[in-house]
Amino acid sequence: MQGKGFIKFIAIVLAIVCAYALSFTLVSSSVEKDAKNYAKGDLAKEKAYLDSMSTEKVYPLLGFTYQAVKSKEINLGLDLKGGMNVTMEISLAELVKSLADNTTDANFNKALQNAQTQLNAGGKDYIKLFVDDFEKLNPGVKLADYFSNQDNASQLKPNASNSEVQSFLSKEAESAIDRSFTILRSRIDGFGVVSPNMQKQPGSNRILIEMPGVQDKERVSKLLQGSAELQFWQVYQVQEVVSLLENINKTLASTLKDTTAVAKETTTAPAAGGKLAGLEKTAADTTKGGKLAGLGKKDSTAAKAAIAKSNPLFSILSIPTYQGENGQPALRPGPIVGWVAQKDTAKVNSYFKTPEVAAAIPSTMKFMWSVKPMEGSKVFELYAIKVTSADGKPDLGGEAVSDSRNDFDQKGKPEVTMYMTSEGAAKWKKITAEASADRNNLKSIAIVLDNQVYSAPTVQNEIPNGVSSISGNFTQEDTKDLSNILKAGKLPAPARIAGSFIVGPTLGAQAIHDGLISFIIAFIVILIFMALYYHRAGWVANFALLINLFFIIGILVSLGAVLTLPGIAGIVLTIGLSVDANILIFERVREELALGKNIPTAIREGFKHAMPSILDANITVFILGAILYLFGSGPVQGFATTLCIGILSSLFAAVAISRVVFEAMLDRKMEISFDNQFTRNAFKNLAFNFVGRRKIYYIISTVIIIAGIGMYFKHGGLNLGVDFKGGRTYLVHFDKTVNTEDLKSKLTVVFDNETPEVKTAGSDSQVKITTTFHIEDQDPKTDKVVEDALNKGLAGSKYEIVSSQKVTPIIASDIVNGAFYAVLVSCVFMFIYIVVRFKKWQYGLGAVLALAHDVLMVLSFYTILDGVLPFSLEIGQDFIAAILTVMGYTMTETVVVFDRIREKLKEAGKDDLHGEERNNLINFALNSTLSRTILTSLTVFFVLLVIFIFGGDSIRGFIFALLIGRIIGTYSSLCISTPIVIDLGSSAEKRK
Repeated sequence: MQGKGFIKFIAIVLAIVCAYALSFTLVSSSVEKDAKNYAKGDLAKEKAYLDSMSTEKVYPLLGFTYQAVKSKEINLGLDLKGGMNVTMEISLAELVKSLADNTTDANFNKALQNAQTQLNAGGKDYIKLFVDDFEKLNPGVKLADYFSNQDNASQLKPNASNSEVQSFLSKEAESAIDRSFTILRSRIDGFGVVSPNMQKQPGSNRILIEMPGVQDKERVSKLLQGSAELQFWQVYQVQEVVSLLENINKTLASTLKDTTAVAKETTTAPAAGGKLAGLEKTAADTTKGGKLAGLGKKDSTAAKAAIAKSNPLFSILSIPTYQGENGQPALRPGPIVGWVAQKDTAKVNSYFKTPEVAAAIPSTMKFMWSVKPMEGSKVFELYAIKVTSADGKPDLGGEAVSDSRNDFDQKGKPEVTMYMTSEGAAKWKKITAEASADRNNLKSIAIVLDNQVYSAPTVQNEIPNGVSSISGNFTQEDTKDLSNILKAGKLPAPARIAGSFIVGPTLGAQAIHDGLISFIIAFIVILIFMALYYHRAGWVANFALLINLFFIIGILVSLGAVLTLPGIAGIVLTIGLSVDANILIFERVREELALGKNIPTAIREGFKHAMPSILDANITVFILGAILYLFGSGPVQGFATTLCIGILSSLFAAVAISRVVFEAMLDRKMEISFDNQFTRNAFKNLAFNFVGRRKIYYIISTVIIIAGIGMYFKHGGLNLGVDFKGGRTYLVHFDKTVNTEDLKSKLTVVFDNETPEVKTAGSDSQVKITTTFHIEDQDPKTDKVVEDALNKGLAGSKYEIVSSQKVTPIIASDIVNGAFYAVLVSCVFMFIYIVVRFKKWQYGLGAVLALAHDVLMVLSFYTILDGVLPFSLEIGQDFIAAILTVMGYTMTETVVVFDRIREKLKEAGKDDLHGEERNNLINFALNSTLSRTILTSLTVFFVLLVIFIFGGDSIRGFIFALLIGRIIGTYSSLCISTPIVIDLGSSAEKRK
């Protein structure tokens, strides 16, 4: 075998990369285990311990901190660990209206409404929809009349065409989404979410946010939907505040009575000074060699506790200093009045709120934190804001900013250029004149958003024209973010929660348990089957499977992919499908052995003849996985990611690695067997007349599809899930069995006579409640109103809402369109690939018609069995994933048969056959691949069955679709797709 050395090299490199990626999970698990042992059930102590370790180096070989290690561990999805998934929608209608100075023109506002209606119905580009509708309602009227105002004068001329206005609005919309993304990111970071995931959804005005571990829906709703408030404040210099901080420290020392509690909190971890001591290098880098005051790591716990008693504030807050010319520490000039570790910011806040301290802080001062920690640390900067007005309002608000841009200064360093409105420029001139009046003591102005300081640049001189440059130690990303923040005050573009999915921690823990159990059992089933059926060769396949599993998980982690429950199902299915390659190879080897060839020759020929079928089958499924990823979202994308990675890994492991192992066994003269006495003659001498009975199969399929259509009309349509029709779904677990009809009656009353859908989910004590009550109401308080009504309807029972989902109509329409395009595009790609690969349109059309047949068959079974089975058969996003996977199965099976037909035609030296000769050839191809078809189908079926039984209620409907699809796919590839090729060929011959 050529290339053995290269394959070994690639395998070793992959193994090193995967081991490296997985090592972070092992290290973080070790630290968390130590935290649990230390805390002994006290969650507060456990959190304090982990906080104290965040900047400690816990990876001894590479020196990574716990914070860095945690960011690189296996990223579990919300369905496995609990949390909240939110889709935020930026209101472009209000953005456009604001840009037009909130015009009251009836036709203008009508165009805004119509564009929103079209967007809800599945439209894509809101700005284009608005412009098109405006031109219909106002023929001949120029949009520039509305938008070319004083604030937009630099970007839009009064005589601009409508297309130029559309371009301007599109750029502003994109900018508003970017600004909203930045603002939401800062709010979530301030919320304290561990490893939040945020993504702008391309081509839309939506932002997807995942927040692991978050359960407080009301707080998240307020956090994400609140209006952003941009402010400019003058700030005190550190020398103006030091004496006040010293007084606060003394006041706290004398008023805090419960010193035992303080000491206990201080000793939970090496915090306080120990944490700050780690900042000495950072401080030195930014203060010309100065160090932060604080405790060293060698200080004993008792010493720390004693200092915390006598200096409550200064034990956790360090005053910025530097080393003066006389060698003595001096106050570092500037607006920063303190450095505090992130875990201690809440304690500092509580100190400032105590009555004695609050009374000591003058009314002209209030404290604010920096928006993010200092680079390379978890330490925040504290600022003292100067309140100069009697009403407590800022010197200048965000409405004063007309525009801002991230730019570069004359030296090529990143900076931000800010433009003020005419009114804002006058105020800005006054403020900057005051701040720069004393050339020996230049003051700073803080740029604040949502009460967090984004920047506090020092004013160098009076700025009379309202155009300012903000420079500092910025990166290009910093200036882009700051520019977006400055523009946030100008254009109000409210963000609303358009969709949400919440998983409780109990359900997440159960999902992990069920997923792992199903994974382990399914894997064992495959190992046993391969070992029993293929004897020694089966153990080679099992070794390749183990390597494949290691590679799949390692690659997923190294890419930062999120592992979800459908993702686990994708891994298990990939492993099941990877057996297909080994089965194809082993069956071809057995054919060669039956011809009397020796073991080395049979293995070589078996790999050679199986490769075209393996490549064709895996490429088709990979194309489907890629389409799933492009058109799906959330769990569907998770499934697609693992499927695509798994296919590539399986090809390498099942083909290349197993071949290297066989070569090594041959070199060592080891005995290799591909069967045993029970499996040796299995599937031999088969001669089923698939082609001759094809009309019977057509009739069977037609009857089932007609029955499905009948049940469709009887049920009033398909049982669409909430993500296809919009609404709210709650999964509620009760402590005892509940009557769904009684529950429906109670909820109908509290939902203003709007009848919800109530179904049992998995057991009689667990129900799924779906309602469209207030789903189109955009008031941020609506979610709370609906949940209060739900709780009122459930009153009198002991229950737990283990998960909830909200999908607005606009999101639902997008999901439906995405699903339709996913199926349509996949069919087109399959047709193109088959036609190119097999050079006959009949093969391509036959395969696509078989795919359509399979989709109709699965839908028919769903409508026929809906309400009969004890679990939900809803059609949602996961069902589309199932449908596309079923299409992949069918295509895989069909391509293998087509490959065998092509091989036999090549042996006969012909391009095609006709009549009975063609029928015999196709029957031969179907029978000769029947062993592979049945064995692969059984293997995957067993895997799916295990997941169906042990995988949990959340994916039972999804796996059921795959189970039906596996049976239909096998039936279709044998009885439908290839026979269709005959009928299409016959029709073509008649036309000729």
